[in-house]
Amino acid sequence: MTKLKLSLAMGNYDRTRAIVDGRVQIDGVDPVPMLLSPEEMFFRAFRHQAFDISELSLSSYSISVARGNPHYVAIPVFLSRAFRHTSVYIRTDKGIETPEDLKGKRIGIAEYQLSANVWVRGILEDDYGVKPSDVIWVRGGMDTAGRPEKIKVDLPSDLTVEEAPEGKTLNEMLAAGEIDGFVGPRWPRCFSEGHPHVGRLFADSIGAAEDYYRRTKIFPIMHVLGVRRSLAEEYPFLPAALLKAFTDSKRLAEEALSDTSATKVTMPFVEDTLNRVQTLMGKDPWSYGVAANAGVLDRFLDYHASQGLSPRRVQIDELFHPSTLEAYSL
Repeated sequence: MTKLKLSLAMGNYDRTRAIVDGRVQIDGVDPVPMLLSPEEMFFRAFRHQAFDISELSLSSYSISVARGNPHYVAIPVFLSRAFRHTSVYIRTDKGIETPEDLKGKRIGIAEYQLSANVWVRGILEDDYGVKPSDVIWVRGGMDTAGRPEKIKVDLPSDLTVEEAPEGKTLNEMLAAGEIDGFVGPRWPRCFSEGHPHVGRLFADSIGAAEDYYRRTKIFPIMHVLGVRRSLAEEYPFLPAALLKAFTDSKRLAEEALSDTSATKVTMPFVEDTLNRVQTLMGKDPWSYGVAANAGVLDRFLDYHASQGLSPRRVQIDELFHPSTLEAYSL
């Protein structure tokens, strides 16, 4: 019986590697994997519907669902998650000592609707009383001038969003002190190069994230897996087959990470970090599935609606294919 030959776009992760190298098979599918950056994947997926199966920005996908025109349907496979306390960068010579000091400051963003930025704005408002309207947002490309929003957004009237000057990048502006900070999933190049006046708002970002998790039990979700809605309708087995395969692939990655005989990643203190994470978050910190992540998803969808990105508050069961909302058991 011939398997479906389907294009599959995703990042190059340990949790997906077993699908790429064939150790884990997707039932009924012969995938053609493409390992791409989020920027390229999401632009091609949302502008041109370029892939049969694709990693998707949770924010961009939620916008498409709220507007009633989602080309993809999501599977509760959360390929990217991150505590976004690492994502706020500041000029250290602009009088910014606490999150509250961001009020009235000019903060660069690559796109307003990025999932990381949704989480940061929500955390700043919930925990520190800094509303999105308290900040002047400066939108532009990080290293290439003129980056467009991948999805057109209609933002609330009380927001101030400026475009970066023509020909200028946010990295150049931050390095020159023309903006007071930057929020985004990637660190700005001037920070990684050691600029003397560019640092993180949360100097102890791990401590801040641990405190946040203790209080909220939220490990923020950035990306989901999506499959063409037309394919899911034609082949009803496909969504559950994807959830099964990606779950199996993640399990293999977790088993390898727990093998302390020889470190599987190029990073010191792996065993200690893993123990620290599991002490805080339990044995399955990077969980898939809707039930284990309902609180996280609800918080994100609340933020998404309150920040004006979705024209209505989306419900969790609207995001995911019905066959992936439950699983069989023995």
